[in-house]
Amino acid sequence: MIDRIANGFHPFVLPFVFGMVFVLSYCVYGIVKILRQLPAEDRKHFFVTLVTPKYIVKNVWDIFANCLLHVKLWKRNRLLGYMHSSIAFGWFMIILLGHIEVFLFMPSRAKFFYYPIFFNFFVAENETTLRGSLMFFLMDFFLLVILSGIVLAMIKRIRSRLFGMRRTTRPSFLDTIGLYSLWAIFPLRLLAESFTADISGGSFLTLPMNWLFRQFLGNNLNMLPTWWAYSIVLGIFMTILPFTRYMHIPAEMMLIPMRNAGLKIRNARRGFARTEVFSCPNCGVCIDACPMSVKKANVKDCTVYLNRQIRRNNEKRIEEISDKCLLCGKCTVVCQVGVEGSVLRVVQRSTRNYAINQDYSCIDVAPFKSQVAASSGNVLYFAGCMTQLTPSIRKATISVLEKAGVKYKLMDPDGGVCCGRPMLLAGRFAQAKEMFDRNVEIIKASGCDTLLLSCPICYKMFKDHYDLDGIKIVHHSEFFSQLLDEGKLRPKMSSEIKYVFHDPCELGRGEGIYEQPRTVLRQLGTLVEAKQNLDESICCGGSLGSLSLGFEKREAITRNSLDNLCVAHPDTIVTACPLCQTTFGRYSDVPVKDISQVLDSAVGEKSA
Repeated sequence: MIDRIANGFHPFVLPFVFGMVFVLSYCVYGIVKILRQLPAEDRKHFFVTLVTPKYIVKNVWDIFANCLLHVKLWKRNRLLGYMHSSIAFGWFMIILLGHIEVFLFMPSRAKFFYYPIFFNFFVAENETTLRGSLMFFLMDFFLLVILSGIVLAMIKRIRSRLFGMRRTTRPSFLDTIGLYSLWAIFPLRLLAESFTADISGGSFLTLPMNWLFRQFLGNNLNMLPTWWAYSIVLGIFMTILPFTRYMHIPAEMMLIPMRNAGLKIRNARRGFARTEVFSCPNCGVCIDACPMSVKKANVKDCTVYLNRQIRRNNEKRIEEISDKCLLCGKCTVVCQVGVEGSVLRVVQRSTRNYAINQDYSCIDVAPFKSQVAASSGNVLYFAGCMTQLTPSIRKATISVLEKAGVKYKLMDPDGGVCCGRPMLLAGRFAQAKEMFDRNVEIIKASGCDTLLLSCPICYKMFKDHYDLDGIKIVHHSEFFSQLLDEGKLRPKMSSEIKYVFHDPCELGRGEGIYEQPRTVLRQLGTLVEAKQNLDESICCGGSLGSLSLGFEKREAITRNSLDNLCVAHPDTIVTACPLCQTTFGRYSDVPVKDISQVLDSAVGEKSA
């Protein structure tokens, strides 16, 4: 190949150069701003991980897998996965191949960062050699891959249901400009490279198009305008990128090493939280996953819209969306980027409550005396508020313990002790901490080495927010599975009874407990599964996470969750959460029981 432009420059590259310089400058500014917002300890730790070999390998792989190949999205929806990865990975490969071409054939031009992007304009193929034929083929191949992804994206915008999505986000005005400029980049590149294929070389895609154009146009008069158009749309896309949904492309590359470093959201809109918000691709996958979206009026309260409003600093909408959420965590599970919607909402609430209630005084914790029932045992059973309001669960749990010969004590025989979750969800962290400290005193004073919970909400609270070194924290479904394994319980098996298990949000998505309850139920009867289960289980709708969701709107969520559970026509719906049992019980035609009640009935008399 030879350079047919002596100085390696043409004015048409200027729009691209301007856009590239602008977006790089903006990204550098944004990175510096975010790093300065991090707490000093987090910032120091982050820098250490950037030069630690094991983190370097993980960061590189995760960026490649998540930003280019979209592995997580592939696992969830292959069509969406291909659409995103074909564009992202294909674009990356074209840029990479362009640089390889420059270093192989025009190393003297490597100093011009725009040269690899417009390589086919600047060079002419040497008639005496086939050098570059493989590169031409690969360029055409990946350009075709990208174009196939663009076609799918266009179809998705018109008919999202073909991609398994009932609803998608409505793009803002700037998002629309970014979307159409992105769609235009690669068809224009195909045209530009096709017009010059007889000069600079081409392959199976560009050479036939070049031949076709020459039959109708007869010359290369259209060559320069198409290269100008290609450069202009590149410049437009890059200039507008920081102000659109496409900012997620560079933001996610920052988010991945920060997450791998173990950084957490500590401030509502600064540091790590800001990185998460800007990493949201606005794909809308979280909309269908959100249990509230069963009502069309709630669609704009999903995580994708919270992120959009945070970017716009729309205080009123941020407050409305943050308060309404059930905090079930399903949006985080399905998010290809892993944006922590529930955490973002809680910290938003904490910011608002701090501003309004700086002198807010928590309810007096002094009356929370140790109510541990006087008895011997290594297991301390804490029923919690919701189980106290569902006494049949408390009674069944105690019955199972006694039938298994477990020595236990009751932490809250008369109620009055709270795990602190309501305070935490309201964003009143200091007041919640007071409750944590008082409960720790009660637990340690009991002398027990195992804390047993029948409420997933309490279980998650004690696991994630309490300092209970030396004390084992278990949910009753885990404990029952252990008792069965040890032979301390001998239930009667009835294969004629079909059970379906509902995975409570806090127990499943919150703490990853899926198999133990199912292990128990398989020893009691036939276990069938819901349409959506495990980490994609649908919230019952009764979650205390929402501060403003009305009762009538919760009913639609509950009925939708019940429909999901009953696809296999179970005889009994089993859950492991008192709140879920109470919520489902209001509307279900199928009996709803806690796992403790089912097990207690199956065991009969004392087994050990």
